[in-house]
Amino acid sequence: MKYFAHESAVIDCGSYIGSDTKIWHFSHIMSSCTIGKMCNIGQNVMIASGVVLGENVKVQNNVSIYTGVICEDDVFLGPSMVFTNVINPRSAIIRKGKYQKTVVRKGASIGANATIICGNEIGKYALVGAGAVVTKPVKDYALVIGNPSKQVGWVSEYGHKLNFNGTDEAICPESGQQYLLKNDKVYRLKL
Repeated sequence: MKYFAHESAVIDCGSYIGSDTKIWHFSHIMSSCTIGKMCNIGQNVMIASGVVLGENVKVQNNVSIYTGVICEDDVFLGPSMVFTNVINPRSAIIRKGKYQKTVVRKGASIGANATIICGNEIGKYALVGAGAVVTKPVKDYALVIGNPSKQVGWVSEYGHKLNFNGTDEAICPESGQQYLLKNDKVYRLKL
């Protein structure tokens, strides 16, 4: 099956949109985008030229995704969150050749109204809290909140806070998956 686009959506020529993807009201998909299969693009979303979204990416309402952003599979972008792509924007100075790359790794979630400053990587399965302002890279499985964001813990692939309680192992309460904390990094143990 091909993708679905609401009649009010604007899709410029030259973009690739995967099967079973849904694009909702008043969204604009600019040219040269790649949007994977089974994505959901909410209302009033803008996806700029050159953006890459993997499979099963969920983009909630009022999100702006600017040139330079790559989201891997299973990423969640919360309502009204925004990416930037230039560190020092000025109206009178054209900096289109200076866009910085931002990568959101597999399974990461970014909460409502968060801002991701360009040039940073959000690690796999990381959770960026609502309203956070990310100014530096976020580790795999890290939980970050605040402005500027600070790491306050670790989360499982199911989004639950991991409690290591002074040990180097934790268990996700929903999935039963086991995690190892070693050298300030978290790894999922495959048993």
